[in-house]
Amino acid sequence: MASTAGVVLSIKDSFLALPTKTGDRALEEVEKNISSLRQVLSGDGEAGANQEQVLQIALEICKEGVLSLFVQNLPSLGWGVRKDLVICWCILLGQKVDENYCCVKYIEDHVELLDFLVVCYKKSDLALNCGIMVRECIKHPTLAKYILESNSFELFFEYVELPNFDIASDALYTFKDLLTKHESVVSVYLSSHYEQFFERYTRILTSANYVTRRQSVKFLSEFLLEPSNSKIMKRYIQEVRFLNIMIGLLKDSSKNIKICAFHVFKVFVANPNKPPGIIEALRDNRKELLKLLHDLPASKGEDELDEERDLIIQRIEKL
Repeated sequence: MASTAGVVLSIKDSFLALPTKTGDRALEEVEKNISSLRQVLSGDGEAGANQEQVLQIALEICKEGVLSLFVQNLPSLGWGVRKDLVICWCILLGQKVDENYCCVKYIEDHVELLDFLVVCYKKSDLALNCGIMVRECIKHPTLAKYILESNSFELFFEYVELPNFDIASDALYTFKDLLTKHESVVSVYLSSHYEQFFERYTRILTSANYVTRRQSVKFLSEFLLEPSNSKIMKRYIQEVRFLNIMIGLLKDSSKNIKICAFHVFKVFVANPNKPPGIIEALRDNRKELLKLLHDLPASKGEDELDEERDLIIQRIEKL
């Protein structure tokens, strides 16, 4: 136990010395310590890690507040040491005692670390490291719930539109995890933040950025059709404003966007309990919709899409 405490204290001291020591020397010390920690936590290649020792290190790291030092000093570290630190982070968050994840409990008590990691997406050199660390946190429902309900979550609606493709894609990956990992958490969140969420989501559906439009409409088509999201879907398809968004996307120049939009649009049409506003909007746009649906591009092997399209055409013609 003493050696474990010594290892952790050495890491802690090296981080605390960063502001006081000469730059390179202090960073070298941190780099050496994090590299050693990674080897202890993940094994040296030939022999696996000693799980008892890994657990003791995790407990000691929480006791000494070293997780906070990891996050707060992330912007000061070089690429190589950040990579090692991310590996350590993922292993540490998986350690548990009697079904309790000790490092997750630490983060629950220091939620500002989650906010810090989300904000770091703005820094292009840190974004992908932070993305992995945030997604590791999201595996745990209490941490996913915190991010969803925090102001930090709103930043993802900006991040998915960033001009840097890798960062925008990584942010969307994290965004999807937040909305799919824990059904009950998401259900509670959307029940109480429905208007706020879909108002922001509509903005990315109509983004000038092609990749953002394509990925957001694709995700929406998958998300709404999940059985666990049926209540949200039934509420969504009652609203004329959202129907109009899908009609707009059916006119998009991209085949992929048109097809994804169709998979949402068809639910509005197939709904046996369409409110008067939806029926009126479909009637008013009937001629244009029939043309859009007849022109909907299909590829080989998409027989199911053709069948669904024909069925929706028939429904609209009968209005």
